[in-house]
Amino acid sequence: MVKITFIGAGSTIFAKNVLGDAMLTPSLSHADIALYDINQQRLRESELMLKTINKNANHSRAKIRTYQDRKEALTGADFVINAIQVGGYQPSTVIDFEIPKKYGLRQTIGDTMGIGGIFRTLRTLPVMLEFAREMEEVCPQAWLLNYTNPMAMLTMGILKATKIKTVGLCHSVQVCVSDLFKQLGISEQYQAEEFQWKIAGINHMAFLLELTKDGKDFYPKIRELAAAKPHPHQDSVRFELMKRFGYYITESSEHNAEYHPYFIKKLYPELIDDFDIPLDEYLRRCENQINDWSQMRESIVMNGELTHTRSNEYASYIMDSIVTGTPSVIAGNVLNKGLITNLPEDCCVEVPCLVDKNGIQPTYIGRLPTQLAALNRTNINVQELTVEAALTFDRSKIYQAAYLDPHLSSELSLEAITCLVDELIEAHGDYLPEYK
Repeated sequence: MVKITFIGAGSTIFAKNVLGDAMLTPSLSHADIALYDINQQRLRESELMLKTINKNANHSRAKIRTYQDRKEALTGADFVINAIQVGGYQPSTVIDFEIPKKYGLRQTIGDTMGIGGIFRTLRTLPVMLEFAREMEEVCPQAWLLNYTNPMAMLTMGILKATKIKTVGLCHSVQVCVSDLFKQLGISEQYQAEEFQWKIAGINHMAFLLELTKDGKDFYPKIRELAAAKPHPHQDSVRFELMKRFGYYITESSEHNAEYHPYFIKKLYPELIDDFDIPLDEYLRRCENQINDWSQMRESIVMNGELTHTRSNEYASYIMDSIVTGTPSVIAGNVLNKGLITNLPEDCCVEVPCLVDKNGIQPTYIGRLPTQLAALNRTNINVQELTVEAALTFDRSKIYQAAYLDPHLSSELSLEAITCLVDELIEAHGDYLPEYK
């Protein structure tokens, strides 16, 4: 019997998607599903919801259990899904936004790059290393499917510091083309499934390198339509980056606004309106989710008729391919072992991967266009130094990562960045290890 362990199972909606998908997949429908979370109430709610889906699914006979002991939950697992958020919205996310504001630094999401991404990594990677080392002891052959951000930094850290087979999984690649068509207003005229494309780069900054239909390059049409769409609109940042650098980026405009030094600037406040940049967006999303949960609890957790439709999340497809040998193709975050030749060795890259009984096998991309590799490197610099800081407890590496961040370095002096880092270390307290 396949055993699937979900760490952070209190993420109820996400657990519904990933584990609901598994229960609808014949090779996984009789799996032993182990749920673990430090929040006991949310863990119990996820258990109730998943047992309802299991009961209502025609062919699912999964065995669903919750665990108080993480190591016990991991014992014998074939697959481990990670969806933790260390420090949660309160206090950690609020700290990551509010203290930088004192220095005049604004963010949109703060979960991947910038000062928010750096400190989320410093909080999260030590916890992931703890359970990855438990995996080395009790389920050493298991695959770790990481969904937690900052995707590149956390996946890189686990792959560099442990022997656990790990892949980072994001939602942005599989919807990139359909989202682009929607933003251009052509989603009714053209269906994404009719096109062939290639996407590669780094997480949240991978690029739509090729887009063809019936063997014909469709990019000239895309660039023409994007250039004709007046600003501001929901995808203004991505369209501007495509205009200047030639290619469309996988992740949303609100994310990419803070990955680059061009959009959120004290000297040019008009850019916020010009590009429709939603400052503090992640705070609003968290608050809305918290406020809406009581109503959602009734419709999801307490709904005895609840069912599920298989989503486009990669996890169930990966597990099915490894169990049955039926091939699938995913976009995975893996170490760069010569896959993208003009990005640093052993950074974390996002590339197409073949999945079958041999596991997850990344594919060779070669060189990215020079300007795209250059954009990626500005983020990789920060990622590598942040991971080094988390693995060595070297405080100087935190400063250096922040000094090199594109947004931070365009807004603050070296001394201001140093003070900001010091204040955040103190504010996060016991959520961080001691840095020397």
